[in-house]
Amino acid sequence: QVQFVESGGGTVRPGGSLTLSCDVSGLNIGRFSMAWYRQVPASERDWVATISIGGGVPNYDVSVEGRFTISRDNAKNTIFLQMNSLKPEDTAVYFCNVEGPTMPWGQGTQVTVSS
Repeated sequence: QVQFVESGGGTVRPGGSLTLSCDVSGLNIGRFSMAWYRQVPASERDWVATISIGGGVPNYDVSVEGRFTISRDNAKNTIFLQMNSLKPEDTAVYFCNVEGPTMPWGQGTQVTVSS
C-alpha cells in the first residue's frame, strides 16, 4: 500500500523559510518523477514543483520559481521542498505524490505564512 507522509510545515513570518519532507512507503520513488502540490480551503489542489527520476532540471510553478527548491533522496525514498522568501499567499496544505498524480493522497502538512 502506497503511503505519503508529509512533514515540516508550520507557521512562519513573511520572508521566512521552511523545509518540507515527504517520506514514501510502498513505492520505489526511484522509478517515478515526483511532485509537490498545495491546496487552500475551497480550492482545487494545485501543482507546485516536479523533479524527474534522475533529479535533473526541476520544474516549478511560476508563483514559486526562484524561491522554492525541490529535491529527492532515492536511497531514503524521500523528497523535499525547501521554501524561502515565503509569502502569505503560500499558505496552504502541502502534499507530495508522483507526477500526475496517480496515487492516494497523504494527509499533507500545513504551512501558514502570517505576520
